[in-house]
Amino acid sequence: MGRYFELAGKPAVLVTSFAATVVLLAVFPAIPVGGELLDVRRGYGYDEALAALAGYGTEGRYLYAWASATLDTLLPVAYATFLAGVTYRFRPSERLRVLAWLPLALGVLDLGENAQIIAMLVQYPDVSEGQVASASAFTVTKSFFFGACFAYALVLVVLAAARRLLGRRPAA
Repeated sequence: MGRYFELAGKPAVLVTSFAATVVLLAVFPAIPVGGELLDVRRGYGYDEALAALAGYGTEGRYLYAWASATLDTLLPVAYATFLAGVTYRFRPSERLRVLAWLPLALGVLDLGENAQIIAMLVQYPDVSEGQVASASAFTVTKSFFFGACFAYALVLVVLAAARRLLGRRPAA
């Protein structure tokens, strides 16, 4: 995995994965399914999920399932690569390179969430309370870890920029 992290930390890959993330974050939530996507909520209960699934209608559920299997599979690959690359490239010490694994774990959580949501979309109206609880738990956990990984990457970039600016200051 060291080669993957080195590749992900290269400037061209960082720019490409960032651009893909921005595009997919703009496109996926805008998919016209007839309601708010379950993916973008902070969590949901059984009644709320069933109401959303019903509100999508047959065509909306089909479109949402298709988008989850395609666009929302590319999205975690893009942002996990970007965040892992930033975390690896800008780590302040060699021992912190292990933290580059966290965005990959986040991507796996997101893919698990996608599988849960696709199953609910396909099985509707035969969706169990346990299935909704599991999907919502994936969504809540993903949201938390995304925020944590993004905040950590942002701190690393700010610290790296500060080190670079301070290193270029002329001596007084």
